[in-house]
Amino acid sequence: MIDRALPLVYLAAAASFILALKWLSAVPTARRGVLVGAGGMLLAVGATLLEPAIVGYRYIAIAFAVGAAIGIPMAMMPMTAVPQRTALSHAFGALAAALVGTAEFYLRAPGIGRFAMGALALEVLLGSLTVTASLMAFGKLQELLPTRPIVWRGQNWLNLSIFALAAGLGVWLVAHPEAALLFPAFIGLSLLFGILLILPIGGADMPTVISLLNAYAGLSAAAMGFVLNNKLLIVAGSLDGSSGLVLSIIMCRAMNRSFANVLFGGFGQIRAAKAGVETRIARSAAPEDAAEILKAAARVVVVPGYGMAVAQAQHKVRELYDLLTKAGVTVTFAIHPVAGRMPGHMNVLLAEANIPYDRLLEMDDANAELPQADVALVLGANDVTNPAARTDKTSPIYGMPILDVDKARTVLVVKRGMSPGFAGIDNPLYYLDNTLMVFGDAKAVVGDIVKALAGDAGR
Repeated sequence: MIDRALPLVYLAAAASFILALKWLSAVPTARRGVLVGAGGMLLAVGATLLEPAIVGYRYIAIAFAVGAAIGIPMAMMPMTAVPQRTALSHAFGALAAALVGTAEFYLRAPGIGRFAMGALALEVLLGSLTVTASLMAFGKLQELLPTRPIVWRGQNWLNLSIFALAAGLGVWLVAHPEAALLFPAFIGLSLLFGILLILPIGGADMPTVISLLNAYAGLSAAAMGFVLNNKLLIVAGSLDGSSGLVLSIIMCRAMNRSFANVLFGGFGQIRAAKAGVETRIARSAAPEDAAEILKAAARVVVVPGYGMAVAQAQHKVRELYDLLTKAGVTVTFAIHPVAGRMPGHMNVLLAEANIPYDRLLEMDDANAELPQADVALVLGANDVTNPAARTDKTSPIYGMPILDVDKARTVLVVKRGMSPGFAGIDNPLYYLDNTLMVFGDAKAVVGDIVKALAGDAGR
């Protein structure tokens, strides 16, 4: 009875994952997608626990307890730490795939078939490199490691050699699975390649890398499905891997990066960062001055960035939006694909504050509107508004499409100080004649602007 029911449950779970992915692709249906995806995962876990092949639940219960002890604190991490949490999730998922592959190898070799051994080698290769690469990404995002690119001469050749050696050992093991002594070296080289993959990548490129690691983890899970002959794992892993790859390609286009360059971790060797100290003086203004400028505007474009996320200012931004629209000002939000530290970071924060979806503009639409805007209000979005990306060939972000906020009539930049963004470079935008810096925490500054506008409205 159970044997006949389980395939149907797995089929329902797979359908849930496909529907979840479809609904997650649009903001209005995203919440439904999350619920359906979670339901599908619950079905998959429940069906797996009912597998007749399971002879005991003791170790499964221990694994559940350990997973819950790690997962519950991770779920409570703040929204600003979502990129780090995502990197850790990729690391744990990939670690599970690599460990299952290792266990299967020592259980089944040398009697394992070539197809299964090929899938196992792919699973362990991708799983192992994703573990160390994700932990490195976590370290950089958490600023436990230097966020700048770490590069040296011949780095790409070294990376390619390590990867080729690991892949060569994998191919050898497929042909000679009895060579078990080579398996630890295969894992070690894969782990080493994961570290080398992330070293030359700077903070500005980290959103793309997070997306790519998601794809690696998904493909490793799909390969594990072939090893275990589990169709649900194949479907779920393929969906995860292919969606991650598509998103990575979109992100590369958004940042004018080569996808091949991302695959082998060569971001930092594209251009060396320009050294130098900015000697110009930026003009500053008080929140009350900013309120007067906003009150006189007819069209305002808000540009949210990591500064808004850190300050948790999205609800104050919603209050500002309400006051300005009530006063007849047209307010839109310009969303850069890599604003924040992972794809969709700003969309999630604005949705949390119930900003209307139709007010959110993607980069191309926003750039068409910015030259007609009276005010561009930049909330901590540093690198994605840096005009050096258009003009300075020595800049490490040269060629990356940016939001053209400098073309607005007036630019108000809310920022704690003049320190550079995650890419570690100065922003010429802050010294333009039409730019005013409003220094302070984004939540406090926007709150003061709201108070000033509300006071005027109440008179």
